[in-house]
Amino acid sequence: MHLSKKAEYALRATINLGIATEVGRRAVSGAELAEANRLPLKFVERILQELRDAGLVESHRGKFGGYSLAKPASQIGIGELVRLMDGRLAPICCASENAYQPCTCPDEEHCGLRMVMIDVRNAIANILDRYTVAQVVDVTLRKMRRDGIVPPFATFESAATIGTATAGKADPADGFLAGLSQLTHPIQDPHETAQP
Repeated sequence: MHLSKKAEYALRATINLGIATEVGRRAVSGAELAEANRLPLKFVERILQELRDAGLVESHRGKFGGYSLAKPASQIGIGELVRLMDGRLAPICCASENAYQPCTCPDEEHCGLRMVMIDVRNAIANILDRYTVAQVVDVTLRKMRRDGIVPPFATFESAATIGTATAGKADPADGFLAGLSQLTHPIQDPHETAQP
């Protein structure tokens, strides 16, 4: 799987809108989102329009207008966003569930390459479909607070509550899963069954 720049920036914009909500911002302008990600404004606005058309983002007019999430971040899946922007998760078309196209293989049913790529697709989907924007926002904010970094779009009042770093600087190797393991209240895996 190759994540396109469009999908990458859509994910960043959506996560940033989730962060903005958490730090008390009603809406964020397209210019602020572009600046936060060091992207051309026209490109960001096209992505925001696609997210708006899909019902994930809404726009607000007026002096304090801009963009916000159209539904709770907990209802926006990471896999949903990637599929919206890139169409498929599978590395090759014949392994895709949502965007299947036949390949040039003379015997697709017994093709070893296709079987491996189906496993790759399933592994990617299992990870991306497991997490929501809310979970990514939560882990991101926890790491920022741990390191004494003011989150983007924070107001003066919300920035004052950040505090100072207590656990040292973040290890660049820390990924999302490492952040999940540090949560005070671990996020329940929706695929796990409840124990009696």
